[in-house]
Parts: sequence; structure tokens; C-alpha cells
Amino acid sequence: MLSYQHIYHAGNLADVHKHALLAWMLDYMTSKDKPLSFLETHAGRGLYRLDAAEALKTGEAAAGIGAMERRFAPDHPYRRALDAVRRAEGPDAYPGSPRVAAALLRERDSLHLAELHPQEHAALERAMRGFAAKLHAADGFETAMSICPPTPRRGLLLIDPSYELPGDYKAMPKRIAALHRKWNVGVIVLWYPILTDARHDEMLTALKASDFPGSIRHEVRFPPAREGHRMVGSGIFVVNAPFGFGEAAAHVATLFPEADFGNGA
Repeated sequence: MLSYQHIYHAGNLADVHKHALLAWMLDYMTSKDKPLSFLETHAGRGLYRLDAAEALKTGEAAAGIGAMERRFAPDHPYRRALDAVRRAEGPDAYPGSPRVAAALLRERDSLHLAELHPQEHAALERAMRGFAAKLHAADGFETAMSICPPTPRRGLLLIDPSYELPGDYKAMPKRIAALHRKWNVGVIVLWYPILTDARHDEMLTALKASDFPGSIRHEVRFPPAREGHRMVGSGIFVVNAPFGFGEAAAHVATLFPEADFGNGA
């Protein structure tokens, strides 16, 4: 069983990058009067306490959302999702992507969340009480393949694995290609960490060679959270990127004042 638990890293700079862009995409997609589906392959526990011992131990949230939140305008979809979750759960709550999505989706929309880790799935069940979400205690990619194309057919799939297994990076392009073949109109979003050994480079080369339609890559780089920490950036690769995503991502990147950032096809 995989051992990764995101509570140690919740609200870090990578979360800010990932969740801000996810919130923008969902806000854009829900602005149209058509229902949509949101699917996630690695949902985690959905909701985190930044005053928990695990979060305080690393200090990543303080350097992440603690320092970054004021840089987002109050009407940015990410800030709106944060505010909605805190009103419901308290000032030290931080939403994972399931609760970011739940804060922005409408009653007519569909929500599918997969999480294989038993403890994380149990926490996810608690975090999603009161929401019309379908939870899957199963492998996320198998779940996505069984659901796609979802109903409604219009929608977004978030792939956000822990990258604990060495083969994860190599497998992503093939998995995304298989999902795209089944759901060619879906917005497929892959998050990946940027590590000091640049192990994501081969994956990105394969993704680019696949020539997915409407694909956009966006990255921000930032100092390591502490001495010896290997993550120095956050990346998003989007297939069928919504209109205006490149500009929205570029704006979010400017909020990282000490970061290097860029877009790529």
C-alpha cells in the first residue's frame, strides 16, 4: 500500500498553483449553461487542517497559502473556494481538489472521486458528507477508464498522483492517451512535481510527441521548502485546455514573486 499522505504538504506552493488553476478552469466551465462532470483519480482526503501537527511539522502551508492568499483578488475562483470552505469548516481548513470542485460546481454537475488508500478514503467520505459526490475506493485510472466518457459528457478529469512509484512518470502519457481515446472532448489535467533531478522531462517529451489537441503546459518554479527538499516547482499539463487558460495561468504565475515561470505547448 502506498504511504504518501498529503496532510504534510497541504497548502504548499504546489497546491496553490494546482488549485488556483483548477478553480479557474471549473469557474470558466460552469459559466456556461451546460452541465459537466468532474473526475479525480487520486482524490486524497479532500479536506485538510493546517493546524494539524503534520502540517505544522513541515511549515509548507505557511510558506504556501499562508504567504500567497492575499495575492489573489477576492473574486478569484480560488479565493472564493477557500472562503466557502472556511465558512463551513473553520479558518484553519484547507480544501483539497475535491472540496475546491465542490465549492464551484452546481447541483446539475456530476462529481466522481477515486481514492485507493483506506485511511485517506475514509477521511474523504467524511469531507464529502452533504455533497452529491460518487466516491470510489478503487484504483483511480481503472475508475476513470470505466466511467469515461462520463455523463454529462462535457467535463474535466484531474490526475494528481503522488509519483511514489518509479514507473509513474513513464506511464502517464499512455494513460492519458487511453483516456483521451475514450473521451476526446474531455479536459484532462495532469499535475506533476518539478524535482531537482528533472525526472519529469522524459514524461513531458512523450506528452508533447503525442500531439494532444489544445494542449498547454504551465510551470512555476520556487525555492525548496527546506534544505534538502527536492521539489522546486509545480507543473500542469492540460489536454483540451479551456479558452483563455494560458492567460489565466500566466496571471497566476505573476503572483509567485520569487518564482520563474513559463508556458509551453
